[in-house]
Amino acid sequence: MVFSSITFLFYFLPIFYIIYYLLPKSARNWWVLVASIFFYAWGAPEFILILILSSIVDFNLVRAIPKSNKQKARALLGISLVKNVGLLVYYKYSNFFIENVNRALEGLGYDEVPALNLLLPIGISFYTFQTITYAMDVYRGRHAPLSSPHLLLLYILSFPQLIAGPIVQFNDVADQLTGRTETSEKFLFGFYRFALGLGKKVLIANTMGSLALTYFEHPDLSTGGAWLGILAYTFQIYFDFSGYSDMAIGLGKMMGFDFPENFNNPYASKSITEFWRRWHITLGSWMRQYLYIPLGGNRVTNKGRLYLNLWIVFLISGLWHGASWNFVVWGAFHGFFLVVERLFLKQILDRIGVFAWLWTFLLVVVGWVFFALEDSAKAFEYLETMFLFNSFKGPGISTEELSILLLAIFFSFLTLTKMGRTLAEITFNETVPFFRITIRVLISFVLIIMAASAITTEGFNPFIYFRF
Repeated sequence: MVFSSITFLFYFLPIFYIIYYLLPKSARNWWVLVASIFFYAWGAPEFILILILSSIVDFNLVRAIPKSNKQKARALLGISLVKNVGLLVYYKYSNFFIENVNRALEGLGYDEVPALNLLLPIGISFYTFQTITYAMDVYRGRHAPLSSPHLLLLYILSFPQLIAGPIVQFNDVADQLTGRTETSEKFLFGFYRFALGLGKKVLIANTMGSLALTYFEHPDLSTGGAWLGILAYTFQIYFDFSGYSDMAIGLGKMMGFDFPENFNNPYASKSITEFWRRWHITLGSWMRQYLYIPLGGNRVTNKGRLYLNLWIVFLISGLWHGASWNFVVWGAFHGFFLVVERLFLKQILDRIGVFAWLWTFLLVVVGWVFFALEDSAKAFEYLETMFLFNSFKGPGISTEELSILLLAIFFSFLTLTKMGRTLAEITFNETVPFFRITIRVLISFVLIIMAASAITTEGFNPFIYFRF
């Protein structure tokens, strides 16, 4: 079940919140947990028991950490980390490893290692990140372990963020699991935020995704067509993922949770460093807290080690996105420019104003080629076509697609102007006068009706980050 589906919008969503607010506060967490298990089992019933049992094992391992000596605590942490990373590696990377072994053995006379043909559990990467942050935060003393297994299951499995984030660090939400503020203002702002995300996902991302697919699959593509295709994908992935994050934040807000922001107009960045402060913010924060800092972070005295740490983080970040060498190339691509900016490029970018933005946006667009086309040969062929600079040939673009593309451009770069930054601040400000709340409610219903109409008539409703 996805948020942008008729089943979720007109059945699951209203039934869940009606029952939630009819129940006494003491029963609401249990209702969230039951509904979340149902939500996940709807799409992946064969995996829900694995996630529940794995989480209960984590609860018992981590609960013993504060009571143990340093050596035993480290051993308990290690068991938890190995178990969770092991699940991720088994389901997500087993076939990738087998494929590469078979490729290495090709021509040597050895029999191929048979593929495991495993189904990838939905949201396994996000699940793993949150189980790791729970164990690490307790081990580091950032927060005490939870008192009951159902609270850990609630933290990990809650349906707003289970499938695609945001990645909520345990320390940031632990106290909200047992004591959070639920108000009508929060509920209405959450509803508004959900509707904005739904509009971004269905009305913009889906149209851009359909356009991108048309060009990616075109047999005789020119430079103009290749650029139009990857630009469409550039806006698809942003409005798709940020829209889903907005919906998750809104759903959490409607039940009193304050989830962290995940996007901050990343295409308005003027360096790759800034881009990664604005894009998938919770992933960057997780990587910094649980990978970059343990590697030594900025504390290392050797500059070479510092740059190596950065590159390792982005190589792993790339591989986290998918079991394909293309994602590793994508991570290495971004890691390379982060290192170059640290060496000298950032000083130049700070002086050239709007050209720094153009340069950064160009790099991001080029990088998305490796993200969009998982076959390496096709990705490099597509890049070659982008820089052949021959005539435009392709299936064309409809008036509706052109209108949505211009709308995507407008909203993506809105904050480059002072007026745009003010408008964005007003749009996402939680505390507003009553008349603005009324306007937001009206906007929310209009967006939901438009999105529902588009879902039922178009039928094209993918979600890019489901595969991660």
